[in-house]
Amino acid sequence: MTPVPPTVLCIAGSPRRNGNSDRLIHAAEEGITEGGGTALRLVVSEAGIAPCRGCNACSKTGSCVVRDGMQDVYPLLDAADAILVGTPVFFATVPAVLKALYDRCQPYWARRYVLGHPIARRRPGALLLVRGGGDPFGGDCAVTTTRSVFAVLGVDLVEQLDLMGPDAPSDVEDYPDAVARAHQIGLSMVALARTGNGGGDRP
Repeated sequence: MTPVPPTVLCIAGSPRRNGNSDRLIHAAEEGITEGGGTALRLVVSEAGIAPCRGCNACSKTGSCVVRDGMQDVYPLLDAADAILVGTPVFFATVPAVLKALYDRCQPYWARRYVLGHPIARRRPGALLLVRGGGDPFGGDCAVTTTRSVFAVLGVDLVEQLDLMGPDAPSDVEDYPDAVARAHQIGLSMVALARTGNGGGDRP
């Protein structure tokens, strides 16, 4: 029987299309395909995800009561063999559209820490971060919040690209080493997904 190619869910966290983080995701997707995996793109700004209400209903049921685009996203998060996030940094953290998705992962937190459900499997994760470099507070908050949501998803952040400098939509083309690195991360995600575990949270 031919093995099923690993699926890497590539989450585009920018509210703007075809910008620098999208270009890095595209390079990673090329690496995923080259490595024999399947790249599945999720554009968060087009997914129709409302903010978390903080109602805590998921602490009783393990499920979110808000019926919107996130109901289509949960199965993608569950089925992915690896998860890659590409995002710019807005005011030292991730954009609001991506943070809404992160916050709506509260049911996973509730299942683990309130209802006591174990994480079914560990998976590898990657973060491609682009920041203009003008904010003196940096982008550590974007990394921390991503690692936090990865933790409740059973995803280990094992690959990270932190690119400082690009600002205008096409600036990333002036950073060929970063584009090549994103491609390599795509290859790595497929290889790690095939092992059936995340391999430990390294960065």
